[in-house]
Amino acid sequence: MLRKDKETVVQQATSMLAETEVLFLSDYRGLTVAELTELRAKLRESGATLRVLKNTLARRAAADAGREQIVPLLSGPTAVTFCADDPVAPAKALVEFMRTHPQLELRGGLLQGAVVNLDGVRALSSLPPRDVLVAQVVGTMAAPLTGLVTVLQGSISGLARALQQIVEQKTAAGEA
Repeated sequence: MLRKDKETVVQQATSMLAETEVLFLSDYRGLTVAELTELRAKLRESGATLRVLKNTLARRAAADAGREQIVPLLSGPTAVTFCADDPVAPAKALVEFMRTHPQLELRGGLLQGAVVNLDGVRALSSLPPRDVLVAQVVGTMAAPLTGLVTVLQGSISGLARALQQIVEQKTAAGEA
């Protein structure tokens, strides 16, 4: 690889490392090109991209991007999964792919600036998707409000019934 090409790769990797808050590193040794293409497609569906990087260039890019935490994970052939907004979907895709392709070895990753190991990635993959989590939080917040509305509605309708009974009693007393 020419020096100019290496500099371009480092610049691209630096910008990708600086822009993403979640990434996973794995050893892809033993996977065929077709299997890597399949993994890339699954990750693309979940909003992530997989890049194979040379460790020397990745170390330089990590230093330039201020992501030195990942340097210990850069050994052997390295594939870096850059995640967009939702870190759960790519983690699920990687863990599921590992079940069917044991050659893929997930080393760990970076989650909001903290290094996570393989167990951390597996725990992340067991979470429900982001949309489901948001819906659960909204449902939890809405439940007390719904209960309050029901109680208030019950009190108002009870008051209305009581007033109606008073009116009926007065009209019945006035007629008699």
